[in-house]
Amino acid sequence: MRVDELDYLLPEELIAQRPLERRDASRMLVVDRNTGALEDSFFTRFPDFLRGDELLVFNNARVIPARLFGKRTGVHSQKPSRKTAREHLTGNVEVFLTRKLNPDTWEALVRPGRKMQVGERVIFGSGELEAEIIGRGELGIRTVRFASHNALSTEQHVEKLGHVPLPPYIHRPDETLDRERYQTVLAREAGAVAAPTAGLHFTPEILERIRNRGCDICEVTLDVGLGTFQPVHTETLEAHQIHKEAYEISEEAADKILQAKRQSRPVLAVGTTVVRTLEDAAARAQANGKAECLAAGRAEAEIYILPGHAFRIIDRLLTNFHLPKSTLLALVSAFAGQENVLAAYRHAVEQRYRFYSYGDCMFIR
Repeated sequence: MRVDELDYLLPEELIAQRPLERRDASRMLVVDRNTGALEDSFFTRFPDFLRGDELLVFNNARVIPARLFGKRTGVHSQKPSRKTAREHLTGNVEVFLTRKLNPDTWEALVRPGRKMQVGERVIFGSGELEAEIIGRGELGIRTVRFASHNALSTEQHVEKLGHVPLPPYIHRPDETLDRERYQTVLAREAGAVAAPTAGLHFTPEILERIRNRGCDICEVTLDVGLGTFQPVHTETLEAHQIHKEAYEISEEAADKILQAKRQSRPVLAVGTTVVRTLEDAAARAQANGKAECLAAGRAEAEIYILPGHAFRIIDRLLTNFHLPKSTLLALVSAFAGQENVLAAYRHAVEQRYRFYSYGDCMFIR
């Protein structure tokens, strides 16, 4: 499939730069994936659109403040020249954590990456946290090992010193407000570097109304990575290399999902990260010859969902609006049909919906 088949025109002013005052104040476009019928509504009415027997699956990943700003201190194994030492001591560096390998070692994007060689170190804050570049990967990725110089752990230092990793289409520095609003109310498991944005609309009151409708809720964890914003540079979607993301499905969640499928109750994914988690787990179960359609446990999502995908678990989807020519738009098109989705997006643009992470949402049923 050609990438330009998933293109649409979006005026810059429709990209939401800040969250609304209330989480649940967003608009909601309701899409019938069988007929393509559209209905303009508001997220506060979301519980009213439910049948009453759905299982809603949320991603409980918590976004870490993954952007760290520090100072270069040079390559300690070498004796730098006076000029090089001065450059290192005064050079500012951004370390953007992308994937945790262990508690003290991360894959990261480092800027300016071209000048940062293996062995070079960076200090953060007043020197209480230090990082060393220990490896180089593709696409500018570096492997970074942290060392704490006081009683705090690396994770605690990151929480204290880091900045919220707002997406590149939000053209402002992060603010104190983002520490709360770029997290869902169910965020618990630290490790994501981008929010599962469909969950940002929910409040405890909305969750209570959903339960009162008779619906059940469960949670999975997928550490949303920077690859979620990775543009597709190939002419076809199939030629693009999809990113991997770590996920975990608990025994409790797996049991609830399996029970819902046995009872023919709709499984409603809150966000594309949940779709990717459950469909990857289902594909693994099938490949391993398991009798059940998915199993609990940890894995890395490698699945690439394109139009033509046969969905094994998901029956409904709540999702935000996604970038043109993106893998996430391909996933939504696979679920609801390319023509339906692009027609819905054109309608959303005409009706001045707010787009992307802090924007409005679509309920596809």
